[in-house]
Amino acid sequence: MKLNFITKNILFLSLISFFTDVASEMLYPVIPLYLSGIGISITGISIMEGLAETISALSKTYFGIWSDRIRKRKIFVIAGYGLSAVSKPLMIVFQNYFWILFNRVADRLGKGIRTAPRDALLSDESSEANKGKVFGFHRSIDTLGAAVGPAITLALLSLYQWNYQNLFLLSFFPGLLAMLFSFLIIETNKVPLEKNLKKIKINELFDYWKISSRDYKIASILLIVFYVFNSSDMLLLLKAKTNGIQDHEVILLYIIYNISYAMFAFPFGIIGDKLGLKNTIAMGLFFFGIVYAGISFFNSWADMLILFILYGIYSAAIEGNIKALLSNLSDQKHTASAIGLFTTFQSFTYLISNSLAGWLWASFNSSFPFILSGIVAIFIAFMMLFIPSSNKTQTNGANSK
Repeated sequence: MKLNFITKNILFLSLISFFTDVASEMLYPVIPLYLSGIGISITGISIMEGLAETISALSKTYFGIWSDRIRKRKIFVIAGYGLSAVSKPLMIVFQNYFWILFNRVADRLGKGIRTAPRDALLSDESSEANKGKVFGFHRSIDTLGAAVGPAITLALLSLYQWNYQNLFLLSFFPGLLAMLFSFLIIETNKVPLEKNLKKIKINELFDYWKISSRDYKIASILLIVFYVFNSSDMLLLLKAKTNGIQDHEVILLYIIYNISYAMFAFPFGIIGDKLGLKNTIAMGLFFFGIVYAGISFFNSWADMLILFILYGIYSAAIEGNIKALLSNLSDQKHTASAIGLFTTFQSFTYLISNSLAGWLWASFNSSFPFILSGIVAIFIAFMMLFIPSSNKTQTNGANSK
């Protein structure tokens, strides 16, 4: 298969995301263990994560709007990845709650700074005909890092009995590589700069919703409803554990999920371009329904293996294609604002979905929230089939490649 759609910027952005995910996912399984080990309570960890995600959510829209206004992407990519690279190892300098909170918030703020401008840059580097392929390729390389990271951690903990502090320090080096690659990006946005630039006010963060197309609103609402019922992957892993899966096997399932995600993200990007982005997203939501319903009725290792492979396929089918679809449903000059606003809404749903799933788990049983999520996902999949895949009134098309 020819990969002539891969420009230098697409390649650099993919490598940046790969190394960042290696750094992040090295620490993903051990951060809660480290925090609890130094005496931070579950309540304290929950408050920390909630505050970090809230700031990240608001910053995605803010920096998306800022990027669109000044017609710059690269500076936000450098700043966002650089902030995340530095903040992770700094968490172990002092074992003080507020110091760790500061660095955890800084890490998530880095994600908020870079997300929308990076995705807008990917959109600028593609055309409507190959956008699914471009986002799929990026997600594939990105998620490969998410498989490599925890594999490194599992190996170092098992073979060499590394302590958590050493893992935090080691995570700086792939993060540093990501930041260095970000300097190689070349700006290609040819949309003229607006005159009389104004400061972004807090009440303007959601202004794009007012001017967005009807189809963008419908697609966003449907997907946000889905995310309200889509709890953290942590709960899915916890459910596997309650089904009798051992701790090391749970970590292995997480690695297998990321490998599956990485393997199928690019093919599903191609499928999105061929069969339609909304149709491919609907297919992914159907796989989600199977996984969340299935984990409530099957509990053997073989069952879990199949379900987590399917879960990787679900992620591969929707993550890149959602951003490609939303960019197609918005004008090029508002791409970062459109993606930033959606990812802000999506981030806010994490607070709702995890609280809802936890309450349903405690009030009924461990299977109920997963069955409900599966039913909602299949309903949303059906509804997605009736929305358009592009904005026919778009005045500034993507650059042809």
